[in-house]
Amino acid sequence: MNAPTHHGQRTAHLDAAGTGPMPDAVRAVLADCTARDDRFGARALDEHLAAGPGPGIRQRLGRLLGVPARDTLPVTGAADAFDAFLARLDPGPRDRIWTTPHEGVAQLTSLHALRDRTRCRLDVVPLRPDGDLDLDWMRAHIGPDVALVSAVHVSAACGTANPVHEIGRILAPHRARYAVDASHSAGQLPLDAARIGCDLLTADGWRFLRGPQDTGFAYTRPGARDTSPTSPGGPGAHARPAPGQPPVPAPAAVAALNTALAHHAAAPPPLQDLLPRLRAVLERTPGVELLPAGRDRAGILAFRHHEVPAARLRRALARHGAVLAKTVAQEHPLHPAAAGGAPAVRASVHRGTTAQDIDHFARALRDALREERHTPTVPAPAPVAAPAAAAGGAGGRGRPSPYAGRTVRRGHLTLHSAT
Repeated sequence: MNAPTHHGQRTAHLDAAGTGPMPDAVRAVLADCTARDDRFGARALDEHLAAGPGPGIRQRLGRLLGVPARDTLPVTGAADAFDAFLARLDPGPRDRIWTTPHEGVAQLTSLHALRDRTRCRLDVVPLRPDGDLDLDWMRAHIGPDVALVSAVHVSAACGTANPVHEIGRILAPHRARYAVDASHSAGQLPLDAARIGCDLLTADGWRFLRGPQDTGFAYTRPGARDTSPTSPGGPGAHARPAPGQPPVPAPAAVAALNTALAHHAAAPPPLQDLLPRLRAVLERTPGVELLPAGRDRAGILAFRHHEVPAARLRRALARHGAVLAKTVAQEHPLHPAAAGGAPAVRASVHRGTTAQDIDHFARALRDALREERHTPTVPAPAPVAAPAAAAGGAGGRGRPSPYAGRTVRRGHLTLHSAT
């Protein structure tokens, strides 16, 4: 979506994988609710929202996910709902839990906490040479001792779209709980949680759905409710959650997310898939290397330039009106792209992206690289040791990292190799 910048130029926003640009209607609802809360108080805002016409957020979540509304719940984010789900699991020391190389640091931190609490074993499902998850390995190794499988629908590291429906079919005859992180697919790919066959599906609301920060949602399968977050219910649903339940967003944020869901449902589908157009721009740019991904991609491409570091390139692109993100290895420490440790630049398209945005990005990339190749490199200052509890990752766009306060070090990621 193009928008004027303070320099008078137009901006191509290609960071929906980080923070999607809120539509005007969503921003207006958030501002109005915040103003009402500030002026009249939380109770008056609750009454105002309760009297509003139209379907509630759980009805819209049910339609988005193809499930009954009663099985959905607005939460503050996917990671919080995942934490609450894991808090109710109690695998034994002989049990195994599986994750994938696409898992983000927030979910990995929660899985390691579960492993440390229960002394279960944590395995990583391997990738095939083409970058896809090795489903044959899963079929060969699934058994009654697998208590949980955690999978990402679309990888935030490189855009790989994982076969979550096929994984569900593999797991269906077995006892394993199945959790799917749809944070980077909700809003760009169709979702049918019942057909996926998962016990838990979580997503953030501020990415491709373009809702406000600190919003998300969870679906829990009825048969998994003994290990699932439950809805606090009632007009005081924004109150402090009970133990084992994820926090619920403030009413203003819930109302804005509801508007974002309505905006998404009413918007016509994109006229064309712009990812190949974006990929072509990168492939014909000298010095650009695309990060490897599987055969199916959705909405996200990550790349490095052989001469210009990712941080400098991202800043130069921003000066030319193209908003992208920088990613670092700590955000996805198990992904092959993290092996070299060098940061990358990530571009992502959303339903509001146009062909003109991609053309604008192509010009911005050309001009940014021309400038940066002629800019002397300033020696980096000596590294300063970070506090022991510092978390890796970048929040982007001046916002705190969603992983702030979570400690993940490779030395602590003691995983069993899947060979």
